[in-house]
Amino acid sequence: MKEHEPFNLEAEEALVGAFFLEEALVKECSIRSEQLYSWKLRLIYSAIRSLDEKGKPIDVITIVEELGIQNIKLLGGVSYISQLAGSVPTTANFHFYEKLVREYAQKRKAIQIAGKIIEQAKETEINKTLSDGIHDLMAVEEDQVDEDNGDITPSLVDLFEDCEKDLGDIVGIPSGFAHLDRLTGGFQESDLVIIGARPSMGKTALALNLALRASFQDVSVVFSLEMAKKQLLKRMAGFTGNIDSLKMKNPKKEFQEEDWHHFTDSIGKLSKVNLHIFDRAGMDVPYIWSKLRKIRREYDGEKRILVVIDYLQLIAGDPKCKHNRQAEISEISRALKTMARELNVVVIALSQLSRGVESRQDKRPILSDLRESGQIEQDADLIAFIYRDEYYTNDSKQKDKMEIILAKHRNGPTGTVELGFNKQYGQFFNLEV
Repeated sequence: MKEHEPFNLEAEEALVGAFFLEEALVKECSIRSEQLYSWKLRLIYSAIRSLDEKGKPIDVITIVEELGIQNIKLLGGVSYISQLAGSVPTTANFHFYEKLVREYAQKRKAIQIAGKIIEQAKETEINKTLSDGIHDLMAVEEDQVDEDNGDITPSLVDLFEDCEKDLGDIVGIPSGFAHLDRLTGGFQESDLVIIGARPSMGKTALALNLALRASFQDVSVVFSLEMAKKQLLKRMAGFTGNIDSLKMKNPKKEFQEEDWHHFTDSIGKLSKVNLHIFDRAGMDVPYIWSKLRKIRREYDGEKRILVVIDYLQLIAGDPKCKHNRQAEISEISRALKTMARELNVVVIALSQLSRGVESRQDKRPILSDLRESGQIEQDADLIAFIYRDEYYTNDSKQKDKMEIILAKHRNGPTGTVELGFNKQYGQFFNLEV
């Protein structure tokens, strides 16, 4: 500890002293011993916690017994504990003191992290320094006082007001595909949506179609860990302008005059949409979170935000889980769901499926095909699988069709939706019913 670090000794003494008046407060208190600045109070608080866990009463005598003679001498004798026990006249302000103690602990932690960033910036690669710093600061921010007392009245008022609004059939961000929107009501804010498929099935193409459709009225943010920004925009320009993907590989050579007109029109359309693309390799969740916070502030709640991540298994995990792939993916999945809720955005994360699909006669994916972790299945609000029969069967009767299989839908029905798929353009369209 350093002398210039911020702390409030009076608040810490009032917090610890309150337990002598009302020991039941220990079970309500969420302060950890390391969040106290005073080493003396940390020692006493740890003893109080230990007594509570053992089911013993909390008073001067039991504290002295729990600490032992050596620790009592370090504290300056029994008189220090007696003085602390008699220093708090009431527990009425206990939760205010608890909040103060936590805030000062956060200040000290933030200063410590800032110092670490300064030191690392001198010697370590800057991207890693910033990524680690953001990760550490987010952990400090998350460790806040939860002042929610569980009161349902505000939510009941909100519910009543919502019911008075005519939201139409599509209450979320529309996909633009009629049958899919009928099942989902649009993609709902704070939801984690998983779109799973085997490689080359068309999941990136579908995600880009969804992102572009949403970006005309709302905001779309694409985090691509596999393809560069220019490649994604080339694909978007192709399906927006109905341009053959083979021609898009070498436009200078392949484009006819009509193609140039279509290409110019599509570039004009793309320049006007609310679309952001990040294509840094090896992104981690703190990086994604920090970019989304900035975009959320930019639009100031005026527009809904749809986030596409391509794809989940490429997100860099927490280094502490690097030797356990399942734990790593589980941590990423939980973090994406938390991010969706806290920032109130729709998160669509693409996911690879296991090879088990290929060994079955019916190659339509099922929930157990999600790779690496059952945690993904648990965290997701909506899980959709992509299946194209023509990928497996040359003489398929389902050419130019794709099945979107809703395998899990926390707030609605499951089922299968058929979409038209023009592979030449990478374009999806509604089928005539």
